[in-house]
Amino acid sequence: MPIPIIPRVCAALLALALCACASARPAPPPAPGTAAAPPDAEVQQVRAAAIPITGAETDYDALVRMVGDARFVFLGEATHGTHEFYRERARITERLIRDLGFSAIAVEGDWPDGRRVDRFIHGEGPDAPERALAGFAEGFPQWMWANTDIRDLIVRLRAMNRGRPPGEGVSFYGLDVYSLFESADSVLAYLRIADPTAAAEAERGYGCFRRHRPDPQRYGLAAASGAGSCQAQAEQVAARMAARHAARAPGMDREASFAALQHARVVQNAEEYFRLLYQGGESTWNRRDQHMAETLDAILAHLAEQGRTPRVVVWAHNTHSGDARHSDMGERGELSVGQVMRERHDGHTVLIGFTTYGGTVMAAEEWDAPGRVRRLNPGWPESYAGLFHQTGIPAFFLPFRGNAELSAALAGPRLERAVGVVYAPATELQSHYFPARLPQRFDAVIHIDSTTAVTPVRP
Repeated sequence: MPIPIIPRVCAALLALALCACASARPAPPPAPGTAAAPPDAEVQQVRAAAIPITGAETDYDALVRMVGDARFVFLGEATHGTHEFYRERARITERLIRDLGFSAIAVEGDWPDGRRVDRFIHGEGPDAPERALAGFAEGFPQWMWANTDIRDLIVRLRAMNRGRPPGEGVSFYGLDVYSLFESADSVLAYLRIADPTAAAEAERGYGCFRRHRPDPQRYGLAAASGAGSCQAQAEQVAARMAARHAARAPGMDREASFAALQHARVVQNAEEYFRLLYQGGESTWNRRDQHMAETLDAILAHLAEQGRTPRVVVWAHNTHSGDARHSDMGERGELSVGQVMRERHDGHTVLIGFTTYGGTVMAAEEWDAPGRVRRLNPGWPESYAGLFHQTGIPAFFLPFRGNAELSAALAGPRLERAVGVVYAPATELQSHYFPARLPQRFDAVIHIDSTTAVTPVRP
């Protein structure tokens, strides 16, 4: 969903919304010319533990063994615009589906757009992958999910689901919180068919938002300035939808009911997100990641109702997938969805990060500007990417879990790079690096030394 930017909150949204500058906070830079190469002993330890990625079917055997019976596997990314990250996440996801029975993919994207893709991979709705991705492609940043790697993946998922009985295919969900008005409209559209009386009640409640359309930030500004909050109305509709879903009659379309309930929860949490954006106080970053965690637990419960062991692959930026307690984010009181799921599902959550040293990336120069292929600066020598580059291995899987010696050696803190949909190479050290302890943030990382930009698709 496009998020129009009002100038005085631009800097905040660059740092928060969609990881635009996923870590727009200064890391104390070494004096110019003083950055040194990593100690040779650390390079040798990484080289000894690294499992090369060559394109072979066996590349991720160690990852599959690490996952075991985990319910959630997070697959991160150091940028939102790197082809190899999407490609390797697709390879891993398909192995997890095929070998371990994973039944859902959840991405750092909006619920309505994910719903459209889900219908496509189940042979419903749009008849072409480009149309299925149209929601992701309509607004900034178009390339984040509407790219050729995702297009090819959902075509394969559709083929995988073909012939499977209802409730046994792989599903696709969006986790994000931005679709305030589109989700409200979806709730009403569902109820007008399923329950006209409830639709009239919901329409009265959501009518509170009417004067703020089409910009949810207009609502946030109005609510924070005391011009009228719609919090109570959003909460009431969500509560009624939850009760209705819990008491649904036999034969009711369970998937459609669940989708509508989640739309109502998005409205409730989006109302809070946009209000907090101007009101201050509680972190909007935390509200967003808490919503993602709540959605994952809702998906888990929904899949369990189908009689299967629910297992979900999550695609989200490293700043969301990694455990925030082991970075400067945690020191400032910020959390991450990966951290929350680790805490709630101890022993059943695996966090995998991705890093790169150099190459190209699809990113914008500023918020809401066109994406274009940008050249990444080489990784800072004292960063994790700089260390991994010194191994000379083009691509590798590096497990931390079960390797106490390596984890202790690389515990840092050391700089981690995070590029979102905006890339500012001139101020990269301040804009895109932050101190982190990678072996504690992730159970393993995948490093691809030289990477290339994603290719967007157009509907």
